[in-house]
Amino acid sequence: MPRYFKLSECEPLLGEIERALREAIFHKAEYQKADGEMEASLERIRALGGARVNPGAHLALRARRDTSVAALRSAIAEIESMGAMVKDVDIGLIDFLSTYRGREVCLCWKLGEDRIRFWHGTEEGFKGRKEIDEDFLAGHGEGEEHPN
Repeated sequence: MPRYFKLSECEPLLGEIERALREAIFHKAEYQKADGEMEASLERIRALGGARVNPGAHLALRARRDTSVAALRSAIAEIESMGAMVKDVDIGLIDFLSTYRGREVCLCWKLGEDRIRFWHGTEEGFKGRKEIDEDFLAGHGEGEEHPN
């Protein structure tokens, strides 16, 4: 069952989420770098027809790539264990499921923002972000039953 947040519940989590998100971004970059180096290594092996190949270097690249992807998955799992949804690691986009006037919406935070300032419908995504205003706050979460 998904977790629904009030604005006051998810903002205190931002520090821990930011730390884990930065870790995910780092490990994704490391994975991509190792994966690129591994692909270049395989291309060299193919070009040489497999002759005089140092398997140790290739295995080390694979281990580095696999370690990075495992750490990336772990950082994302940590964020998700707090109830947040990772929408885009590359730009650092996080959503928190919430309610507004009885319907499901997302509180939306992007890495670099000092607090949660936007929300959007669950089908709208980042492009549909709206600023949290007094009307939203009046109809948000407090005392509402969460949708099924």
